Amino acid sequence: MRNVLRTWRDEVKKTFSGRADAPPDWTLRLAEGDDAGYHLPGSAVWAVHGSMTPIVGGIRTLLMQSLHPGALAGVHQHSNFREDPLRRLANTIRWIFTVTYGSTAAAEEATSRVRRLHEPVQGNYSGNDGEVHTYSANDPALAGWIHLAFTDGFLAAHKIWGGPIPGGADSYVRQWAQAGRLMGVEEPPLTEAEMRRQLDRWYGQLRADDRVKETVEFIRNAPLHPLLRPGYRVLFAGAVYSLEPRYRQMLGLSVPRLGPFPLPVRLATKVVLGVVHVALGGFRRRMGPSEMAARERLQRLGGPSPRVA
Repeated sequence: MRNVLRTWRDEVKKTFSGRADAPPDWTLRLAEGDDAGYHLPGSAVWAVHGSMTPIVGGIRTLLMQSLHPGALAGVHQHSNFREDPLRRLANTIRWIFTVTYGSTAAAEEATSRVRRLHEPVQGNYSGNDGEVHTYSANDPALAGWIHLAFTDGFLAAHKIWGGPIPGGADSYVRQWAQAGRLMGVEEPPLTEAEMRRQLDRWYGQLRADDRVKETVEFIRNAPLHPLLRPGYRVLFAGAVYSLEPRYRQMLGLSVPRLGPFPLPVRLATKVVLGVVHVALGGFRRRMGPSEMAARERLQRLGGPSPRVA
């Protein structure tokens, strides 16, 4: 049993960081840099991204993103997500945490790297109007949809399973708008209400078809280590639970039962997030390696001490 638990813990670490024995090198480099970066301790972004809720928010984001035919075409035509889905996850985590905790130079360098990877991601797709449309991963409009899905997904999950957000939901949307600007989004929302209005404007362009169904099934049955699959099943259910009913209906999803005598999905998701938190070292240390590195940089620059409760 001890070996099983050790294997499970190592697999959790490898899934989210790429290795089980030590933090990824890029997290340690977040201690470098000559300024405080775009976000500071006590910010709404640090509160949301420093919790466990982005795990559920990330699954929700993938489901939402799949509803835009241009975004989905880019993934299917230019990505090896089926063969190596965890690499795509690791790259996304790296960008989010670098923008969250890194210096401005680190955040801009990480964003430039992502945008270079996006340059060849171009093609055509059929829209709901029957016309053929072109898409580009670096197109400001399509980047706007991706940003909305991220912001909405992370915020929705945190509002259900996370703690207080300093300044409230509007502060998170306003602060994370900087990430959208870095990715070329021209008018990212600055309030939760504006985010909802922008999502409504996109609604008519969204579509659920056979390719979406295929993608949803892949996300539902992600190729994880067998020891991680029971917990992931709960987290997927939590992501579905957090979706607005109209999107859930488009995706052909409903909140599943978790066994013959199920815990409520909301409670079960909270339990699994707590277990993952402990597996990642949170039982004795609340800070992850990215936050620790950021606080080291801030202390060197005369900012907050890395020693926090």
